[in-house]
Amino acid sequence: VYTFGTGVLLSGNIHFDGSDTDIFIIQIAGNLVQAANFNVILEGGAKAENIFWQVAGFVEVGVGAEMQGIILGFTSVVFKTGSSLVTGRVLSQTACTLDQATITAP
Repeated sequence: VYTFGTGVLLSGNIHFDGSDTDIFIIQIAGNLVQAANFNVILEGGAKAENIFWQVAGFVEVGVGAEMQGIILGFTSVVFKTGSSLVTGRVLSQTACTLDQATITAP
């Protein structure tokens, strides 16, 4: 479990390295913003369905960025043009906006 008391900006590629049974829980007290053209990369057998992004604020996936995992967003979740959720799900309490984005279920 990784806990952040503020918002998080992903301004580079993020790597999850683990076995196919490892579970990653990322709890964010603020917003989660993934910058354009950066990716979440799985290594060593890590699976997207075992990554949980719990976000108290909004989530924004930038243009051309690739996210992976299950997003639990309290407010809005926005996938900008050309972005994708390579493998995962999006659950938002308020709204989800897909702007020419792709989501692939696990």
